[in-house]
Amino acid sequence: MRPAHLLTVIEKEFSSADSGHHTPVMLWGAPGVGKSQMVAQIAENHGVPLIDIRLSQMEPSDLRGIPFRVDEFVEWAVPSMLPNLQRHGNRGILFLDEITSAPPSVSAAAYQLILDRKLGEYEVPEGWAIIAAGNRQGDRGVTYSMPAPLANRFSHYEVEINLDDWVAWAYANGIDERIIAFLRFRQDLLFEFDAAQNPVAFPSPRSWEFAHRALHKFDESNNLLLGALQACVGKAAGIEVKAFVDSLDQMPDLDAIVKGEDVAAPKEIDLQYAVATALVGRAIRAKETDDAMTVHGNILKYASRFPQREMGVMMVSDMHRAVGQDIFAVPEFAGWADKIADIMLY
Repeated sequence: MRPAHLLTVIEKEFSSADSGHHTPVMLWGAPGVGKSQMVAQIAENHGVPLIDIRLSQMEPSDLRGIPFRVDEFVEWAVPSMLPNLQRHGNRGILFLDEITSAPPSVSAAAYQLILDRKLGEYEVPEGWAIIAAGNRQGDRGVTYSMPAPLANRFSHYEVEINLDDWVAWAYANGIDERIIAFLRFRQDLLFEFDAAQNPVAFPSPRSWEFAHRALHKFDESNNLLLGALQACVGKAAGIEVKAFVDSLDQMPDLDAIVKGEDVAAPKEIDLQYAVATALVGRAIRAKETDDAMTVHGNILKYASRFPQREMGVMMVSDMHRAVGQDIFAVPEFAGWADKIADIMLY
């Protein structure tokens, strides 16, 4: 399932914890596809705590707690990491990350916690959702086969790679527009992982965020930038993104485009992707300003100048996802939509 849809699933499962209809969720996916980030995003959106427990780092007794004697009986001290009404509040997400890396003896200790929301006398407070995530066995991570009794305690979703969803996330989180433009140009490099080769650095949604950071740290150190990018996304992808960034000095004047001046679209396809991505970034930054309508209108007019009309459709689609419904109120939108109506209908 694509990330945008999975966010809705996690949102629904979190909200349903209050009504008693929550089903624990298991997210499957390759390393770096954004499983943990999606769960953290839902917790942040609701302003609730996220308790991240890595079962792979625990012994069975760590989850059950420490026994102590009370008169003639033995009671258990509940681990402080588990959700508690007084310490953590009545709503939140208990996240069992890397659950497939936990030894069977540890995952067995979690059976009751996941299905019954209990561990001995301890009970997970109502309002707390239980989400787990892990890698598949073919991903060359440290994984164990999930026992059937544990698997049957979850609803299971596999995280798909989707460029449009990643681009929407990237714009919302300030990822460098050069990285976004490059991945629009080389879509297959958003995620490229060959388990048989067991690479150290490889392209993934997570490592492209690292590449974004490398661009900002080493942009002024050209002799170091290539190595820094390769350290994030691998040798081949690093070379490609460095060449792409170097070619952007041939970009047209974006300020002139935003002002509505007559600027020709570049003929090179990589520069077209770069221009389209940069203009979406300008549209986002203009959203809350007084001249937002003018800026958005000039960008929409420019959308018709690309040699391939599909490039303009891509740009306006990204702009719509980032800016929202306000784009439909811009007078130039209707004129642009008329020009590409046959493409949209097709």
